[in-house]
Amino acid sequence: MSFEAWTLFALFWVVFVTTPGPNAVNCISNGMSLGFWRAIVGVLAILTQATLFLLLSAIGVTALIAASPSVFLVAKLIGAAFLIYLGLRGWHNATRPAPAVERPARHVYLHALAVAVINPKSVAGYLAAFSQFVEPNVPIWDQMLVIMPTALILTTLSYTGFTLLGFAMGQAAMKAVFNLWIRRLLAVCFIVYGVLLGSTSVPDLEGMR
Repeated sequence: MSFEAWTLFALFWVVFVTTPGPNAVNCISNGMSLGFWRAIVGVLAILTQATLFLLLSAIGVTALIAASPSVFLVAKLIGAAFLIYLGLRGWHNATRPAPAVERPARHVYLHALAVAVINPKSVAGYLAAFSQFVEPNVPIWDQMLVIMPTALILTTLSYTGFTLLGFAMGQAAMKAVFNLWIRRLLAVCFIVYGVLLGSTSVPDLEGMR
């Protein structure tokens, strides 16, 4: 992979992982409610999803999924319903005090992994990365030795930052009236993302080539 291609890929990936979405909202929410170090488990779940999707993109499975309207539709509706459910539950629980029982790390991990995996829009993002920046005349697995570390490091920095932001907001909200409104804002974000996800169309693969 040439330095120019790597630079373009890195810039694309920075935008891809720093644009706020369901993963970012979940990291902020975890940081607020769990504290920084316990919330980091959610970042590990996002890295698991990123590794899986990078490998699937390299072997072309994500292209097959996005090319099938029926598969994409089912995944889209499931993902949209899940995000809306999270939002409605978050709004309902916003007026309640944080539970005294700590959430086990496994629950935090699986919840974050579900949020990361069920968003079909990420399929389009990985497809765009591989269709625009991977060089066809270079073996894909040689390029993956550069792509994967770059993508995973940038993903780690981004979502660790969102988690730290949530932790800082949680520390401030503990002594402020707007704790309720922060929690409700995060809930609304999940609902909005779910509605937007449900209205997306199948990725235009021809336009990505």
